[in-house]
Amino acid sequence: MKEKSQSKATHVTRRSFNAGLGAAGFIAGTAPFNILHAQSAALKVGVLLPRSGVQAGIGQDCQRGVDIAPGILKDLGLPPLQIINADTETNVDVARSRAEKLINEGAQLLIGAFDSGQSTAIAQVAEQKGIPYVINIAAAPPITEQGYKFVFRNFPTGPMILRDAFLNQKEIFQITGSAPKTAVMLHVNDTYGTSIQKGMAAMFPKFDMPYRILEEIAYDPGARDLSVEIAKAKASGAEALIAVSRLNDAILLTRELVKQRWNPMAVLSIGPGWYEDQYLKTLGKLSDDPISLVPWYDPNKRVSRILEAALAKSYPGVNMSTNHVYTFEALLVAADAYKRAGSADPKALADAIRATNIIDNVSPGPGILFDAKGQNDKLKGSAIQNRDGKLVTLAPKDAANAKPEWPLRPYDRRG
Repeated sequence: MKEKSQSKATHVTRRSFNAGLGAAGFIAGTAPFNILHAQSAALKVGVLLPRSGVQAGIGQDCQRGVDIAPGILKDLGLPPLQIINADTETNVDVARSRAEKLINEGAQLLIGAFDSGQSTAIAQVAEQKGIPYVINIAAAPPITEQGYKFVFRNFPTGPMILRDAFLNQKEIFQITGSAPKTAVMLHVNDTYGTSIQKGMAAMFPKFDMPYRILEEIAYDPGARDLSVEIAKAKASGAEALIAVSRLNDAILLTRELVKQRWNPMAVLSIGPGWYEDQYLKTLGKLSDDPISLVPWYDPNKRVSRILEAALAKSYPGVNMSTNHVYTFEALLVAADAYKRAGSADPKALADAIRATNIIDNVSPGPGILFDAKGQNDKLKGSAIQNRDGKLVTLAPKDAANAKPEWPLRPYDRRG
């Protein structure tokens, strides 16, 4: 039987929690009750994120999940981690070379890298070098279909995201008593966007959705003008816009919706971009109402509330999101495995990660555990909505804290 994480039984007092928040990029010292006497040495964890380039905003936001982790992990009775940061520069080749560099510098475990293409490159390096790699965010299915022994993903695959996107949409349609009859799909042409587009084509017929997809339009996530794409989408006559975006292009798409006076019944995003803080702050009232169908967090879980409080303390005004949650949980997996392995030996660490069973966590679903491929296949996606600069959860029901605002309010009536 798999051993449950000790984090389930640890009692976090206000005093110990606040004291833990004082730590920064290094998790060190002695945990409560001298639980770390046998593991005073910190596990060296290389964290690879796109801190510059097109995805810099998201990479920097993921870093906040790293920054707030130390005190929480310490109060959960977990051993110390020494964080070694690296910038992938939103580039696959750089991600590969930086992963090799971190390992050469002594990293005993890798975490990252948000983007599927970059994460694929890191996975190849980690497997070749025999160093455990815990993916924080990356959805392309092939990553955990290679038979790797040192690669683990606590993040849903594209098909898992789509499955829950369909189910959560239907739950919202049922709650509101309304649904679009037609939709148009706009998607980035990178690894993630292409994966979701192909998944949609394969899975859509199985879910008996109330709408037809009239057209699929691909575009470059680095594009600076998306007026043609929105004009084409509007001309399709679709009632809903399904978007697979990144941050910068989500902002551009919204501005074009306003400029071209297209007010679809709903903007349904499958992925990042539309819920990012920079999106909310840049667009103000124009950011309200899009619904993102994404991996999220369960606001009703105990550790979710602890993580949210830590983020608010360190970064006032920043909304907790996928970026913080899954980056934090990757570190949680690393610390939990290190404690159970009692060693930084790569094989011992990998074996311990494979036996992970953390039930006191943040993401929706029963907890963090991995199948034979190194994939957490028990994760559940959520439907969230932008609401006055905040993010509320609409579905699934057991992880919800709000009702839908439906349909999308016309952009020209928002003052």
